Amino acid sequence: MHLRFLSVRSFTSLLSAVFVVAVLLGMAGSANAQLASDLPASASDGLEVKLTPYLWVPWASFGVRPGNTRIPSASTVIDPGQLISHLTWVPFFGSAEFRYGSYGLVLDYIHAPLKAGVSTQNILFNGANAGLTLDSGTAVFLYRAIAMPDQYVDVGLGVRGWGLDGSISLSQGLLPAVAVSNGLSWADPLIAARYHHDLGNGFSATAYGDVGGFGAGAHFDWQLLGTIDYAANSWIDLHGGFRDLSFSYGAPRANISVNMFGPIFSATFHF
Repeated sequence: MHLRFLSVRSFTSLLSAVFVVAVLLGMAGSANAQLASDLPASASDGLEVKLTPYLWVPWASFGVRPGNTRIPSASTVIDPGQLISHLTWVPFFGSAEFRYGSYGLVLDYIHAPLKAGVSTQNILFNGANAGLTLDSGTAVFLYRAIAMPDQYVDVGLGVRGWGLDGSISLSQGLLPAVAVSNGLSWADPLIAARYHHDLGNGFSATAYGDVGGFGAGAHFDWQLLGTIDYAANSWIDLHGGFRDLSFSYGAPRANISVNMFGPIFSATFHF
């Protein structure tokens, strides 16, 4: 079985970037007061609220490695077309940011209900259906370590909660119908950093990354997001980019790995 884990090099690079930003935070403290005076009043005064519904079209890699080594591991990759065809209800993707001065709170939520057919050879059961509902909620507190007229850097801490609800239903054949369900939930601490740079003419670029888990919940839990942004007007921004979200979690009887990666499109509404 081949699963996509965060490589040691990628993991080290991300932690190094966070460390560098943390050092810059201390160096930039005295400069922020002068830099803030160059920003518009709306950037440093009052509460700012941003709501961002988004469309994420990912490939999804699922892998299970049983704790019993006599049981073979299994993995699969589902492309966006297959993922959409397996949806049992409308998924939800959305985020919100609340900012007051140098401090911000970012919330993100994903809900994806899936179902697929399972072959039973029609011997003991006449077919089966397996379902998986994935929920993920993230909350990150950010501090604006560097604030300049054309760019800024945020660093912060947060938590991401995961919920996996699975079920399998076996249709009646030689044996009566059977339905089994089970679920897992946990939360992972996170270290996060975000960089934004204005490119001019309404365009800008944003890079965000977080890493966590560290065995407190999942073994590893990480995310990378990069977008090109366009300020259509004063109350709406448009974004297009790529997102990669992954975890590796040790369940009681198996290790579960999920990696979702693909293009993302969104619109941010300012209030």
